[in-house]
Amino acid sequence: MCSTIPPGTPGEAHGRFAEAAAFHGHICPGLATGYRAAEVALARLRSGRSEDEELVTIAETDACGVDAIQVLTGCTAGKGNLLFKDHGKHAFTFINRKTGAAIRVVSNPSFNVDSLDPDLAPLRARVMQGLATDAEHTEFHKRTEKIVEAIMKAPAEHLFIIHEVDVEIPERARIFSSVACAKCGEMTAESRVRVEDGKFVCYACSREYSRHL
Repeated sequence: MCSTIPPGTPGEAHGRFAEAAAFHGHICPGLATGYRAAEVALARLRSGRSEDEELVTIAETDACGVDAIQVLTGCTAGKGNLLFKDHGKHAFTFINRKTGAAIRVVSNPSFNVDSLDPDLAPLRARVMQGLATDAEHTEFHKRTEKIVEAIMKAPAEHLFIIHEVDVEIPERARIFSSVACAKCGEMTAESRVRVEDGKFVCYACSREYSRHL
């Protein structure tokens, strides 16, 4: 559960955080964490925002922080330079195509967001369960904003474990031709069709086959 975007958004000293919050729709610790990770990447890789595919981000979570990374780094799903691995980790690998340099930024286990405000957890539970009063909603937003501010001010080394990595640079995004699905008729990228009875069929229309090995 997150906070709406109030005037004087926490993290204003970090120039584009308000933009990230507007894109995401609210402020929250996850968004702030992703923003800080992106700041680290741009500084360590000596890179500006990616206009095309100069940078690549491999995200191991689909949580809130990914939206801040998209805004700050210019790595987006649409351009094909934001890749997702469903590992359930707040871990991000950033790659500079021009230099070949790459860093991995992982949440530091020693930095516990809940420890910043131990009283927030029960309040968060009431808000998420729809049981909170108006006063409790207001208190929740205020407490959330203070946590976000703490994340934005914390030294990067407190928030993350950061190290250089040697990774294979993913190939650039490719544009594929489209073919019509033999069942629904909808145009589908040729890299995303299966063949059934000699005909091209999209994933949605294809029959799953597994022997559960």
